[in-house]
Parts: sequence; structure tokens; C-alpha cells
Amino acid sequence: MTESSARSVSDAMTESSAKIASAAMTASGSTGIPAPPPPLPPYPPDGPPVGAASVAPRIPDTAEEALEIGRAHYPPVGSPGGPSGLFVHEFDVGYLIHASWPAPEGPAGMPRDPGGSHVVIAKRDGGVTAVPNFPPESAVEVYRRYHRPRP
Repeated sequence: MTESSARSVSDAMTESSAKIASAAMTASGSTGIPAPPPPLPPYPPDGPPVGAASVAPRIPDTAEEALEIGRAHYPPVGSPGGPSGLFVHEFDVGYLIHASWPAPEGPAGMPRDPGGSHVVIAKRDGGVTAVPNFPPESAVEVYRRYHRPRP
């Protein structure tokens, strides 16, 4: 292939690419300016957020009912990485659900996944609140500090 024929092939390819790009821009109506963003959803929203429960929270009457509500906030008992048990600590305004975890594996004695939190189910309205993974009495105090009865 000669130099002039190579140039003409290259020029033809460039022209072809330009025509395709021009046709695509004309077909989409784009002039190089990005499309406007979609409109915002109505406020306030018509329903609960996607994935949220569509029913009112269940108000527990017993520690067993609170435990059933609390199970939804932990991996299944005995599953890999899950707790070895769930326990209920009842106090005046709620139920503290806390988990026990399997013994640490390996010679280091460190848990595989340290941390986590407890869950409090309110007796008044069934509200669910996460509190730090403190001993039960301390976790209840944290809950009380932030959920004082309002006058």
C-alpha cells in the first residue's frame, strides 16, 4: 500500500467516524450538553421508603414477643458468623435484645468480628433502637439517656 492510498483510507475512516457520530448526535438530539436530571420525587413521599416496613411496628406484650421482633435484626442463630444465642433483658420501658457469640477461634483469642450492637424494643410503641454493645445495664442507661419520657 502506498503512502497516498494509506492516507486516503485513513481520511475515509475519519470521515466515516465523523458521519456516524454526527448521525448519533442528531438522532439523540444531543448537542454535547448533558441531559437534565430527572425530576425530584414528590415531597412528602406518598408511602414508606423502598424496603421499609409498610405496617406499624408491633408492640410487644411479653419478652418472647420482643425476642421475635429482635430476631429480625441479627443473623440467624447458629449461622456462620451469626450469634450462638439471643437473650432478652426486660426493663421498665423496653426490652434489650443482646446476642452471645461463639468462642473465638485460633490461638490469638480474638473474636472474628468484634463490635456490634444490642437492640431495644420499646414497650410504649414498639420502636426499635440500636444501642452500643455494652453490658446490659450500661446499654439500658444509654437508651434511657436518649429516650427520656417527654413531658
